[in-house]
Amino acid sequence: MNLACQAVLFDMDGVLTDSTVAAEHAWTQWAHEYDVDPEQVLRGLHGRRATDTVRMYVPDSVHAEALRRINAIEVADAGSTTAIPGARELVDSLPGNWALVTSAPPELLTVRLAAVGIPLPSVVINGDEVTRGKPDPEGYLRAAEKLGVPIGECVVFEDSGNGVAAGLAAEAGTVVGVGEGALETPAPVVVRDLRSARWTGGGVEVSGELRRPS
Repeated sequence: MNLACQAVLFDMDGVLTDSTVAAEHAWTQWAHEYDVDPEQVLRGLHGRRATDTVRMYVPDSVHAEALRRINAIEVADAGSTTAIPGARELVDSLPGNWALVTSAPPELLTVRLAAVGIPLPSVVINGDEVTRGKPDPEGYLRAAEKLGVPIGECVVFEDSGNGVAAGLAAEAGTVVGVGEGALETPAPVVVRDLRSARWTGGGVEVSGELRRPS
């Protein structure tokens, strides 16, 4: 399947990097420290900004402290992050026409990408730079604008329900889900990992799809 586009917009966790285990361990520790049910915290966690998750479980008076704490726990364990298969090869093949749109804060995204050897692109929209996190489309719209490419000429790679919803709401040209978990989202195309995607010069070619448009 050939997906014509001018630019590619990536989420980070679950798309370029595999930090699921580390993130869940970090949030479980945080939940115990703040006397919150870990299972409740982990439900719907992925694809959401830490500040938004923290706000759901602690009063405003301790929000800033609790946010600093989860960021510190996650950064300390960033070395356990691994690359999604095919991620480095795909971004290395792109001619500078890609951006990162992540719910992670600046320090965390930097150390996770460094851990897997993926360079920062020229355009990065992190969780601290948007007023509304995913599933709001703000991050993807801002990334396309900074790249100077219409959002309808961009392919978005996402893995979570919140992220896929953001890409669809932004009206990206195509939203590609990554990983079997993305089969539970409305992503019209789903691939197992980024070994199934390659840059052709005029777009992204995907193969071995777990889901194709009906």
